[in-house]
Amino acid sequence: MKFALLVNEGPFTHQASDSAYLFAKAAIEKGHEVPRVFFYYDGVNNANKLSEPQADDRNLVKLWGALAKDHEVDLVVCVAAGMRRGIKDDILAEGFRISGLGQLIEAGLGTDRLVMFGD
Repeated sequence: MKFALLVNEGPFTHQASDSAYLFAKAAIEKGHEVPRVFFYYDGVNNANKLSEPQADDRNLVKLWGALAKDHEVDLVVCVAAGMRRGIKDDILAEGFRISGLGQLIEAGLGTDRLVMFGD
């Protein structure tokens, strides 16, 4: 089965980012495909390479980047939501790219399920 994910919450303020990452990782480990994750609203903060969690905390930005690299997952940050929150190309973490809502529509149409995390 192919899953596309929509992440609407940031990595340090809500469980949604953790849940989305763990869902994607588990789906891939079970043999499913996750061709695209779309980050919207505060979810765009998952792509901020300037975030530095404490040493004993998980680093979701790096975890998402590693997932993208290891499993060819397309991590797309909404351009409009990103600009509202200061997420631009120069602070985009490795593995992420900026694009428009058309990428979300395409992901929904090209997969079996679109799973949303966060409000």
